[in-house]
Amino acid sequence: MSTTSWGVLGASSFAREHMARAIHEAEGARLAALATSSAERAEGFRAFAPDLRVHATYEDLLADPGVDAVYIPLPNHLHVEWSLKALAAGKHVLVEKPVALRAGDIDPLVEARDASGLFATEAFMIVHHPQWARVRQLVDDGAIGDLRHADAAFAFFNDDAANIRNRRETGGGSLPDIGVYTLGSIRWASRTEATDVAARIRWENGVDVWAHVTGTLEGAGRELTFSAMTSTRMAPRQEVVLHGTTGVLRVLVPFNAGVAGEARLHLHRGDAVTVERFPTARQYALQVEAFGRHVRDGAPYPWSLEDARATQALIDRVYEVAQPVA
Repeated sequence: MSTTSWGVLGASSFAREHMARAIHEAEGARLAALATSSAERAEGFRAFAPDLRVHATYEDLLADPGVDAVYIPLPNHLHVEWSLKALAAGKHVLVEKPVALRAGDIDPLVEARDASGLFATEAFMIVHHPQWARVRQLVDDGAIGDLRHADAAFAFFNDDAANIRNRRETGGGSLPDIGVYTLGSIRWASRTEATDVAARIRWENGVDVWAHVTGTLEGAGRELTFSAMTSTRMAPRQEVVLHGTTGVLRVLVPFNAGVAGEARLHLHRGDAVTVERFPTARQYALQVEAFGRHVRDGAPYPWSLEDARATQALIDRVYEVAQPVA
C-alpha cells in the first residue's frame, strides 16, 4: 500500500478549511470519503476533491472498504465513542484534540488500539512542525543553558453561546480547546511531567473561559517552573517562551503557524538574537504524511495516545485544584 485512503467523519468548517485539504494535498494520502447528511456542506469539500464519495451517515463511511484511515473532527464529547467504532470497523484513527474529557476515558481506546493492531492517535499537529523539532533540539543541546522556566499563552475571543467551544455538554472550555497546546507543548519540548500544579479559572455557563496554571515540571534530568494562560475571552495571542540559565528561546507563532503568522524562533543569548524562520512548512499536511508513513512502513511517530493521556491527566489535575475567580 503506497497511499493511505482517508475518510472524514463530519463536515466541520475546520475539517473543510484545514485537515481535509491537508489530506487531499499530502504526499501518500488520498481524500476518499466524507460522512455528512448535508449536500451543501459536502459541496465545500467537493470544491477541491471532486471525486469524493459522500456517505449520509458515519456508519456508512466506516463500512466503506475503500477507506483505510478516518479523521474525526467531531465535538469533543464524541471523540472516544467514534474512535472506538472506527477501530472496530478496521480503520486507523486520527482524532482531534482533546481525545477525551478525562484521562481515564482514553484507556479503552488504548486497549482497542493495541488489540486491533491498528494505529490511533490525537491530531496534535504542532509536533510535526519543524519549528518544534528545532525547539526540542535547541533545548536538548543546551542552547539556552539549563531550562529553568517556561511560559505559554494562547487566547482568542469567542463569546458565541451556541458555539461548541462554549457549551459544557459538548466538552467546551479554554483548557480542552487550547490548553492542550499550552500544556502539551511545554511537556513535549522539555520532556517533563508536572509534579506540582496550582490554577485559577474564570467560569461562564459551566465552561472555563480563562485559566492560569502554574507549577513545576520534572524529567530528563530537568526541573523547571511553568506558567500557562488560556482564554476564549481575550484578544488573539499565542507565544511560548523557554527561559534557561544562558539564554531565552521565544516561539512566536507556536500553535497556528501559517495561519496566525509565520513560524519564527528567536534565540536570545547575551546581546545576540538569532532568528529562524519556517515560512513554507505546513503542519497539517506534515501530520498526515507522518501518519501515513507510520501505518504503511512503521516509521516513528512523535505523538501517541499515551502522550495525549498525560496532557489530559494534567488538565484533570488543573480542574481539581483550581480556584474560581470572578
